[in-house]
Amino acid sequence: MDFKEVVKNRYSCKKYSDRQVEAEKLDAILAAGRLAPTAKNLQEQHIYVVQSAEGLAKIDGVTPCRYGAPTVLVVAFDKNNVFTYPGGKRDSGVEDATIVATHMILAAADEGVDSCWVNFFDPEKLEAALGLPENEEILMVMDLGYAAEGAGPLANHNSRKALSETVSYL
Repeated sequence: MDFKEVVKNRYSCKKYSDRQVEAEKLDAILAAGRLAPTAKNLQEQHIYVVQSAEGLAKIDGVTPCRYGAPTVLVVAFDKNNVFTYPGGKRDSGVEDATIVATHMILAAADEGVDSCWVNFFDPEKLEAALGLPENEEILMVMDLGYAAEGAGPLANHNSRKALSETVSYL
């Protein structure tokens, strides 16, 4: 699919069918995340693929926003392997994991797989439920699957501010 079409048509799916994501498509999505740039190429991301009934129940225990997706990716990063920026107030963990997640969301759309970025959950509760290592912090969870019949973008999906309202040239 043309990149411009991927960006234009991708939306946050909020109702999934029970159709599983094919292994080759999931691999392509995960590979796109692996190729994402990270500060100093630290690659501090860790992606957890959740597909089992037990794992999905743990996701459901911390958020109502799985929307029936048969696959959920938990995007985390190693807090001990980040680049600290000059001034010492920020590090690369959140932004690098965000770039990785964005690459995977766009790759999913390119593969014809629907997705939803979910951040409506308590990360500490999910970390505990999944038994993640203490050095890892969850950025987000990503629902993956195929839209159920009748699902689609929100009515305001194509409503965007003019560039003049969001961009300034200095």
